[in-house]
Amino acid sequence: MSTYLEFEKPIEELELKIEELRRLSSGSNLNLGEEIRTLEKKAQGLRENIYKNLTRWQKTLIARHAERPYTLDYIKLIVEDFVELHGDRRFSDDLAIVGGLGRIGGISCVIVGHQKGRGVKERIHRNFGQPHPEGYRKALRLMKMAERFGLPVVTFIDTPGAYPGIGAEERGQAQAIATNLMEMTRLRTPIIAVVIGEGGSGGALALGVSDRLYMLEYSTYSVISPEGCSSILWSKNGDLSASDFSRAADALKLTANDLLTFGIIADIIPEPMGGAHRDPVTTSGNILEALVGALEEFMSMPTDKLVQARYEHIRALGEFEERAGITNISPESIGNAGPDADPKTGPKTGPKTGIDADK
Repeated sequence: MSTYLEFEKPIEELELKIEELRRLSSGSNLNLGEEIRTLEKKAQGLRENIYKNLTRWQKTLIARHAERPYTLDYIKLIVEDFVELHGDRRFSDDLAIVGGLGRIGGISCVIVGHQKGRGVKERIHRNFGQPHPEGYRKALRLMKMAERFGLPVVTFIDTPGAYPGIGAEERGQAQAIATNLMEMTRLRTPIIAVVIGEGGSGGALALGVSDRLYMLEYSTYSVISPEGCSSILWSKNGDLSASDFSRAADALKLTANDLLTFGIIADIIPEPMGGAHRDPVTTSGNILEALVGALEEFMSMPTDKLVQARYEHIRALGEFEERAGITNISPESIGNAGPDADPKTGPKTGPKTGIDADK
């Protein structure tokens, strides 16, 4: 039985009625086909109307949906002859990141991705998709192996963020992420990345440096979660609500459409109406088509040109503008001003995109 989000309750009511009519029809001589078709048409129209008008916060909830396909689900659907590899050869095998060898569209690749896990037991086993340093070191070990054997790298991004626990910090969490960022910028083999769910903070970015970055239609990619952003900017004794999270999501501009507008991602991979969990096979087919096209494109590029183009693309990300003469700074906007901002005139420079709490 499907799990419905709060804003999908009207759809749930209709679909439950449809299922009830089907049960009545199959267990008796009643012919309820016409009534069922009428309700199905109504449910389809309602779903289309809801999904055409989703807020950024609602898209965030879809990206986190418990039934949404994870990395291993997509590997089963689009990767042939997958062989999982384990361990960072330093500390342990982090199960929040999976990786190995396989073929995508007949092309031999190294595949790496976050894995959240299903059900309480597996989620604990996978640490809810929050990697430790050894997870990122495992990912980098596999990427360096791909470079050594001339294989392209495909990454699937789906994490609320890197694990912030004491043990992770003691083992060098920040350094592990930073090392991945540095090494991926100059890896001498193609890297194609797909955000399939949550792209949270540096935990996502550590697998996101790439020649081509895609996002699924209802995925998110941001420096912090809406809840974390709200807590920093507006929390008073922990008193926050869904409206605060929605406000933060709007400020973060974390959806695929936002990131495409900013030029952070190359393209959006469409999902079926209702999200990837409604039809994983169709979604995986869309991902496969995008991956094969990108792999064929970048594998034909000379290595030096590939690395240089990646470097130039990364350097071109983001925009800044001069700000002068700002005299009215609200307490909320100071959170975006930075440590060197003048409290009277505001920041000397600031990003065009990102959090602007006054808006």
